[in-house]
Amino acid sequence: MLLLAAGIVALVAPPAQALPAQFQKQVVFSGLTRPSNIEFAADGRVFVAEKSGIIKVFDSLTDTTPTVYADLRTQVHNFWDRGLLGMALHPNFPADPRLYVLYARDAVPGGNAPRWGTAGATDDPCPSPPGPTGDGCLITGRLSVISPAGAETPLITDWCQQHPSHSTGDLQFGPDGMLYATGGDGASFNFADYGQDNQPSSDITPDNPCGDPPNSVGTALSPPSAEGGALRAQDVRTSGDPSGLDGTMIRVNPDTGAAAAGNPNAGSADQNTARIVANGLRNPFRLTNRPGTPEMWLGEVGWTTWEEINRVASPTSGVTNFGWPCYEGANRQGGYDALNLTLCENYYAAGPSAHAAPYFGWNHSTRPAPNDPCPSGNSSASGVAFYPGGPYPPAYDGALFFSDYSRSCVWVMTKGANGLPDPATITTFDSGVGSVELETGPNGDLFAVDYNAGTVVRYLYDNNPPTAAITASATSGEAPLAVNFSGTGSSDPDGDPLTYAWDLDGDGELDDSTSATPSRTYTQPGSHTVRLRVSDGRGGQGDATVTINVSNTAPTAAITTPTAATTWAVGESIGFSGTGTDAQDGTIPGSRMHWSLIMHHCPGGCHEHEITTFTGASGSFQAPDHEYPSHLELKLTVTDAHGLTDTKSVLLQPKTVNLTFQTNPPGLLLGFNAEQTVAPFTRTVIVGSSVGLSAPSPQGDQGFVSWSDGGAAAHNITAPASAATYTATYQTVTGQPGLVAAYSMNEGTGTAVGDASPSGNNGTTTGTTWAQTGKYGKALSFASGWVTVADSPSLRLTNAMTVEAWIRPTTTTGWRTIVMKQFGNDLAYSLDLNDRAHSTIHTTSERGLYGTGSLPLNTWTHVAATYDGTTLRLYVNGAEAGSVAASGNIRTDGGVLRIGGNAVWGEYFNGLIDEVRIYNRALTPAQLVADMNTPIGTPQPPDTEAPSAPGSPAATGGAGFASLSWTASTDNVGVDGYTIHRSATPNFTPSGANQVGSTPSTSFTDSGLAAGTYYYRVRAFDAVPNTSASSGEVSAAVTAPPTGQGLVAAYAMNEGTGVTVADSSGSGNNGASTATSWTTTGKYGNALSFNGTGSWVTVADSPGLRLTGGMTVEAWVRPVVGTGWRTIVMKQFGNDLAYTLDLNDRAHSTIHTTSERGLYGPASLPLNTWTHVAATYDGANLKLFVNGTEVSSVTASGNIRTDNGVLRIGGNAVWGEHFNGLIDEVRIYNRALTPAQLTTDMNTPIT
Repeated sequence: MLLLAAGIVALVAPPAQALPAQFQKQVVFSGLTRPSNIEFAADGRVFVAEKSGIIKVFDSLTDTTPTVYADLRTQVHNFWDRGLLGMALHPNFPADPRLYVLYARDAVPGGNAPRWGTAGATDDPCPSPPGPTGDGCLITGRLSVISPAGAETPLITDWCQQHPSHSTGDLQFGPDGMLYATGGDGASFNFADYGQDNQPSSDITPDNPCGDPPNSVGTALSPPSAEGGALRAQDVRTSGDPSGLDGTMIRVNPDTGAAAAGNPNAGSADQNTARIVANGLRNPFRLTNRPGTPEMWLGEVGWTTWEEINRVASPTSGVTNFGWPCYEGANRQGGYDALNLTLCENYYAAGPSAHAAPYFGWNHSTRPAPNDPCPSGNSSASGVAFYPGGPYPPAYDGALFFSDYSRSCVWVMTKGANGLPDPATITTFDSGVGSVELETGPNGDLFAVDYNAGTVVRYLYDNNPPTAAITASATSGEAPLAVNFSGTGSSDPDGDPLTYAWDLDGDGELDDSTSATPSRTYTQPGSHTVRLRVSDGRGGQGDATVTINVSNTAPTAAITTPTAATTWAVGESIGFSGTGTDAQDGTIPGSRMHWSLIMHHCPGGCHEHEITTFTGASGSFQAPDHEYPSHLELKLTVTDAHGLTDTKSVLLQPKTVNLTFQTNPPGLLLGFNAEQTVAPFTRTVIVGSSVGLSAPSPQGDQGFVSWSDGGAAAHNITAPASAATYTATYQTVTGQPGLVAAYSMNEGTGTAVGDASPSGNNGTTTGTTWAQTGKYGKALSFASGWVTVADSPSLRLTNAMTVEAWIRPTTTTGWRTIVMKQFGNDLAYSLDLNDRAHSTIHTTSERGLYGTGSLPLNTWTHVAATYDGTTLRLYVNGAEAGSVAASGNIRTDGGVLRIGGNAVWGEYFNGLIDEVRIYNRALTPAQLVADMNTPIGTPQPPDTEAPSAPGSPAATGGAGFASLSWTASTDNVGVDGYTIHRSATPNFTPSGANQVGSTPSTSFTDSGLAAGTYYYRVRAFDAVPNTSASSGEVSAAVTAPPTGQGLVAAYAMNEGTGVTVADSSGSGNNGASTATSWTTTGKYGNALSFNGTGSWVTVADSPGLRLTGGMTVEAWVRPVVGTGWRTIVMKQFGNDLAYTLDLNDRAHSTIHTTSERGLYGPASLPLNTWTHVAATYDGANLKLFVNGTEVSSVTASGNIRTDNGVLRIGGNAVWGEHFNGLIDEVRIYNRALTPAQLTTDMNTPIT
């Protein structure tokens, strides 16, 4: 989401599902502008916050004319997902009339508002530079108290916010009278944000603007020590710097804003540390209390995979860490895990108990409830509310209602036997409502704030509300215009008698008539909104409106520039201009021309993020950064003098580029934004966008060396205008497995001491000199200096250890440190000497031992210590010199590692040190001897051993394909994959010329074959690559492929009678129709007509319909209704899908490989008109075509999942989604057709 993904997102709502029996939905307030929060007062008043900073108050639920209670627009930064989002009334309101607000403040830390906007303006900008997703328009968050007079008293100003989402969250009073507040991490939603410099060309917003450790404001951060960006959510875990409130929930005294008594860290001198009761949150958008308990429940918006419902069982018992950004959902977050960040690595090392997993989470590609009508592919947790009991059935008592804004859905989770909500009971409660807040009203009804519709809705039970209906004798005409109205068409489903209240003069007051049939004469030109409210006498009511246009017609809007042909790259300036004309007013002035810039984000289905608005006849904006697939929409709305409007829009597609990422050697993992993926891979991105890259190291025996663009292991790139390849080079790690640090001391100059292991634990010298003659190569000379190595997770040895070095001491009297890992004012582990070699570890207590003899002076001696969890051993020149029993884990903290001295007791070494190695395991004596005799940096012997030959090959022929399988090969290092070779003659020799494919698995399908006998052999390869001997030879008899290469099903729909729908492909995939009818007016010949409610064609599962690495699905469609989800073709997979071609106003397609990938076309499909739609998948991209033209694409990879689910045309048994209209000429292929081939199909009837 984008108030929520990035946050407040407008998704095309799914068709509304019927509410549970005897529930009704009633609009109580309408005409609101981006409502974000609602609070109910004990005196009947209702407070509604609008995102711009305006707070409106209604006298009651029947009030239609609110007043402005407070106007905070000058203080609020209302841009993208920022705004006024949190609001709460004091528990004793109105006796204590304090109202609390939480909002994004238009001011930098320590600055005054407005920084980016204009005083009193409703919408605020973020110019480029710095750019909202570049360096960001820096702001803060504020928690304040508002008096009845509208005066503001700030309690807390904090929440440093760099990027335009994950801003402030929600407010909630707990049962203890303390105030709880949540806030997001303020980081980027495009890439893994650790505080890097996103826009080097500009520092309007300085690098590291929040001053996150370890650097100050103005100096960008880098891994592994970076603590900026999303890592601010883990700030409370680092005691060496002040805590911020980003990514936390706080508990404060509502009188002062100070930490509440009883908080876990209430005694901390750091005010924010004392306030925090939960951390590790990305965007904790909504917050509620479970009645009768101290528990706080949060709706947490995730990144690309998981949404969370989080539970803080006891806010005063300890700080609960929900893991972001190290975790998303219950698992590690791949993009951040790949960066090897110290904050995350330390957190992982603490074990699963340190991470509070979600109480309930739902994946973006799945649905929380069975038979859920809501779309998947996009998600944003947006509302949580407990039902305390009231007029709803007892089953709802104690239930948790929760909503997903992106899916426009509300679910309910009823309580289980333990009193807690039971995820097994989740059912869909409502769909088609863009709720950003759920709240239980004082009367016991559930209310939802619908951001998209600008309404507040109420869910009523038992007493079904009446439905108002207005008829008017005329709705337009010249003045004077006499109009007779009738409300007699209104009805009540319970049969209750109705009363009538009319607003005939458009002043918002229902005080003009109580008749069922009033009349009025309109003498003033303009548009007059007439409202009727009918009431049933039992609390139920319904409203209806009609507009009477007197001597007035609607204006006409036109966008002059840009046109739909305009494409854009990130940061480019796009000018816009338009006109408005009106028959009565003439030219519409710029003051009544309103523009809205919207980002359509299409990772699965498309949803919308409103970025900003403009007023005027012309202007310009900078194209924003966003992940692909996405595109912009620019809307122009013109309003005439009497309030009539017209809206036009233009879609603007981005300039894109394909970037390829690979490793040398191939097959290693790379981090790409939120992903961690095996290379090589290709991704489509928007030109000019910022892309986060990382090369995790080590990976097995491979350590990172360099990127081809010269960047650090983790860095951001700006997407170029043309295709490019980025290669991360690795090398085989020197030394035995488990090596975490290795210092050859061969630099010979400067202060840097490089780590030859893949861990990157480089050191810095102080007070030392270089010796040109070491044990091997050079060495470091120590007298009163040391080498300092910053703490890292890899140096925090726990249950095993080896520390070794060559030393040449000139003094051995007194304590002399060789290597020591400090722990506070003590040690964790050390290798040292005091006349004799010595080592110490500290587990539950300190254990140490001496060697047996004095170390010689001015002579090279190899010393080592090992610990295996039971015994600490000491070695001198490869021979064991002592041992002592020890147990438990070595203690760890953030202390540095030092060579040649320590900052606790000094204990400086005097002499030369060389060839220092540290392992996270205990080496054997033989391995120590090998190290002792091998200089650091000596290349490992090359891997020359080939894998074993694949065994037991088998082949089965089919119609146009052959299926192969074999048993796995073995290898001393590991098998990377297999090459498949084919010949038309037996007894052939495998070679590159006859290779037909490769795979990492032990099976392969060779498709697209003509009839005949084919011979196959398989070879295995490793990373070098060494290639195995060939497998045995097998053969497969392949029959003729179906008509049309790769065609697995073709339905001409020409039967004209009966229920059979024949497959013309030759594959025998015939179908049976249900509740359809035949028509003779198809695109070619006859067609099938689908009724939109219960009709479909069912085709039984077959191997040919189990598409995997390639797909084309196409059809001619003539929809009668385009709104809502409408299936054209869908292959079911359990209670979900494998692949689909459908529509929801626009053409749409989805496939599910390892996850769900989907995309929309850019424009509505015309009704009652034949349109050809098609989707193709080639293993790398899912593409959508309308009338033979590619209209959108999205990257995708992997095989489409398969099971025995049926294929259906015109509907599905998972969500219904029945097509309404005609379908003809359906074709399905097991490969991706080219555009030319699609055009041929489009123009050729199936025969």
